[in-house]
Amino acid sequence: MSAITITQAAQDYLADLLEKQNTPGIGIRVFITQPGTQYAETCIAYCKPGEEKHEDNAVALASFTAWIDGVSEPFLEDAVVDYATDRMGGQLTIKAPNAKVPMVNDESPLNERINYYLQTEINPGLASHGGQVSLVDVVDEGIAVLKFGGGCQGCGMVDMTLKDGVEKTLMERIPELKGVRDVTDHSNKENAYY
Repeated sequence: MSAITITQAAQDYLADLLEKQNTPGIGIRVFITQPGTQYAETCIAYCKPGEEKHEDNAVALASFTAWIDGVSEPFLEDAVVDYATDRMGGQLTIKAPNAKVPMVNDESPLNERINYYLQTEINPGLASHGGQVSLVDVVDEGIAVLKFGGGCQGCGMVDMTLKDGVEKTLMERIPELKGVRDVTDHSNKENAYY
């Protein structure tokens, strides 16, 4: 069985939409654009016979087939497609808690693990300041070179943020990481947040 759950209400709603397409065998395709990044978007599209991709996995539902994009599938773990009604009518909702989460473990390359914790733990905290941090490179066997962007760029507090927050979190999560360096030029103070 697939990692994704499509509730009965969502299936009924989608079946109704699909019926109106007057295309025998039409189904839906579920995929994520830029999976495992903060830009991940979960999408549902019509899928006419022959439009499914070679690596898609078919999930046979009562009245139609859902094609799950093979690349996106690990990121659709625990995803739920639902149809919720309220006074304004109803809408299809997609909750995909792992869409933005790269799949990592202790065997994953160091850079993947650093990116994972940046996305899941560090950037959500910096987002309130309009900031974000990204990994540029891993050098000298375990120093992460990070780039601060958005409101963190040019902020005088960034040294504290870097040393106290980001470095501490990353080094707790990734024991073999030796430290963190910042490549951003903090002399540019145009959009700094104070």
